Amino acid sequence: MFREMRRKKQSLSEKECVEVLISEKRGVLSLIGDNGYPYGIPLNHWYCEENGKLYFHGAREGHKLDALKSCEKACYTVFDEGYRREGEWALNVRSVVVFGIIRLTDDPETKERVCAALSRKFTGDDAYFEKERSALPRAICLELTPEHISGKLVNES
Repeated sequence: MFREMRRKKQSLSEKECVEVLISEKRGVLSLIGDNGYPYGIPLNHWYCEENGKLYFHGAREGHKLDALKSCEKACYTVFDEGYRREGEWALNVRSVVVFGIIRLTDDPETKERVCAALSRKFTGDDAYFEKERSALPRAICLELTPEHISGKLVNES
């Protein structure tokens, strides 16, 4: 159902893909938007190692949620900042593409867990989340269940 990677020598292992999803903070969520146009939106994410799902948070209305009402299929792309080998100008960048089904989850326990994990990922400060806890009722969480994950290391030369 999903295409094989053309340049298999550049492919990342499943473990490397998960490392990128855990360590990187942001990616681009792509959905089918208004009038069939692609809609890509930069988002913060949390990868849950326990169940292998990606989680996002956001507002209760907007283009993203409207798009989900018509199609639950999603693509999420993440890439790292890259590195240079000594003496080379070109960056080596790891990227990961996740295809899956994304759904709204309004379960209070899940919402609290996701928002706390996102807060820790960005601030490293549990006290910050406690100050923001009052905003939980106004937030929603999205859960992306991967159907296919692939990654590759690209040298930009």
